[in-house]
Amino acid sequence: MTASDQRVSDAALEQLRHVSTATLTTQLFKRGLRNVFLQGVAPLVKPAPGAPNLVGPAFTLRNIPAREDLDHVGVFQNPDHPQRKAVESAPPGSVLVQDCRRETATASVGSILALRLKTRGVAGMVSDGPVRDSGTIAELGLPLWCAGAAPTLNLAKHHAVDMNVPIACGGVPVYPGDIVVADADGVVIVPKEMAEEVARDATEQERLEAFITERIAEGRPLRGTYPPNEETMAAYAEWCGKR
Repeated sequence: MTASDQRVSDAALEQLRHVSTATLTTQLFKRGLRNVFLQGVAPLVKPAPGAPNLVGPAFTLRNIPAREDLDHVGVFQNPDHPQRKAVESAPPGSVLVQDCRRETATASVGSILALRLKTRGVAGMVSDGPVRDSGTIAELGLPLWCAGAAPTLNLAKHHAVDMNVPIACGGVPVYPGDIVVADADGVVIVPKEMAEEVARDATEQERLEAFITERIAEGRPLRGTYPPNEETMAAYAEWCGKR
């Protein structure tokens, strides 16, 4: 089995549900990755404070610009239309990620397809385009990050062409199996091969930052506290030992 075939552990996925996208961008920056945060993509329904993140492997759908002779409502009679097929093929627990080229005039999904994703056990959806039926989708309980709302159907601008191939979404490369992490701030893509160590180190970063936050709240200065010097790290080790 190659590294790219390896499955991200349930333990790592659970850690990623409880660290912020801000922390993840720091960890990925330390590893040389600067372009990991999707631009122009926000939660359709803002998560409640303390709610776990949307986390899951990416199952991708690529759209190219529509062409009038090919993209008409009759194409939906074909059950293997790529958009329909992607909705029926995304595995339970995955996140359907759509490349809509940041086109905001037309929707990338409507309420019926969103409901089908939910009933199939897909963890959520991310798109750099908007959605239609946004009010209905908001009530479904399907975690969904997108570029707002637009009532026009996807065929007006999009030709769905490929699924589970490398795409761009919000200006970020997304490869099938990359780990999608979404919170109130937005969406970060974690390369699958890095996910285990990033999850571990992000968890440790947030533990240390919780300690530093306590020190700052006590009135300590930034110097020596953030970033921590040896004295602060020694106090942190003692703090961890008592917890």
